[in-house]
Amino acid sequence: MRGTVWTAANQLGVVAGTPAELQSVLLSGAPRTLRLGRTGQDRAVVDELARILREFGHVRVVVEQVADSAPPPSRPVDLADPAAVCAADPLLITAAYEKDTAGHGGLRTAWLRAGQALIRDQDPAGRATALLAALPAAAAPQLRATLTELAAGSCWSVSWTRDRAGAEPRLPGPVAALTFAAGRLLIAERTGVVRYLDAEPRMAPASGRVTAMAAMDDGTVLLLDERGRLHTRGPGSPLTAAVTATLAAHPGTALAAAGDTVLVGDRHGSVHAFGPAGVDQVAPHSGRVTALAATGTLVWSGGADGAVWLWSPGGARQPAPLTERPCPVVALHAAHTPEGPAVAVAWADGLAALHRPGAKEVPTFRPGPAIRAVAVIPQSGQLALATDEMLVCLRPA
Repeated sequence: MRGTVWTAANQLGVVAGTPAELQSVLLSGAPRTLRLGRTGQDRAVVDELARILREFGHVRVVVEQVADSAPPPSRPVDLADPAAVCAADPLLITAAYEKDTAGHGGLRTAWLRAGQALIRDQDPAGRATALLAALPAAAAPQLRATLTELAAGSCWSVSWTRDRAGAEPRLPGPVAALTFAAGRLLIAERTGVVRYLDAEPRMAPASGRVTAMAAMDDGTVLLLDERGRLHTRGPGSPLTAAVTATLAAHPGTALAAAGDTVLVGDRHGSVHAFGPAGVDQVAPHSGRVTALAATGTLVWSGGADGAVWLWSPGGARQPAPLTERPCPVVALHAAHTPEGPAVAVAWADGLAALHRPGAKEVPTFRPGPAIRAVAVIPQSGQLALATDEMLVCLRPA
């Protein structure tokens, strides 16, 4: 069933791993048409997914007339052999791992974690990179070494990973936001617990589920909850108190900070820059502002419209978006690197991109699960991204 759900989710530009998750995503949007059925899929599973999705009447499901299954391989794929797994039909591998519950050194866990990315058409090196990023901490060392060799030639290499199970160092809870403070990666969990990477919690939970975080130069950490209210940890200031009071009456949808400026997005597509000299505003998006990033005097905003705009408070926005895709932006982060300001972007379909100054190409990565947060590592220009189960740092080639 997982392979069929992942294939359908990829077609629709969403992230889902179960029929219930796919159903939930579809119900939250406009009515869609979904075409199911492809060579290699079990026809009974396709029919069952079609039946489940049709129950709510919100999606038109068309089942294609295809063969019940692809021709079986001449001999079964060794599910403990990463090279064979990366080169085989991903739908067959997914079905095999669903039936075979042996761990295979951590390879099965990694496959089922990154599966939605793995069933896309790609070369074995790209598939090996996604598997390497998704490996559990307790994976066999030889498996990690072999996948690293197989990933040679990919546009990314994996610098380090953390997950929520297995050996230390461990990722404590689902990550809601990432940023940098005092030169270190700062992590906010959904509960509002804030910690540096591999350190004990340094701040108490917030009173609501956290959706965004920003750090100010004076050590103040700002947290935005799911109701659009602002929570302050640390010294605070008259400015942060004023922003907190403003958002109590007019909830925010996105948050960032740079220097002594606090930036807030709203559901109408506007970005508000609260600074010592007053409030500046720009309205770059059609619909909700979903993510903000800032460094120096530069501000990037992402929206439900899928666009990312660059703006400077007190100045005009750029004439064209930095990037735009047909699905909502879910996370942004910017930082100064040795080459200049770099920007990380993530979208609701599970794709992350790293925009670097002077680079001819923009490398992209799909971890498989939904991306909750991204960050640019200032010292190296690497990309950190978080899902519900893992945090991974990637180095662009």
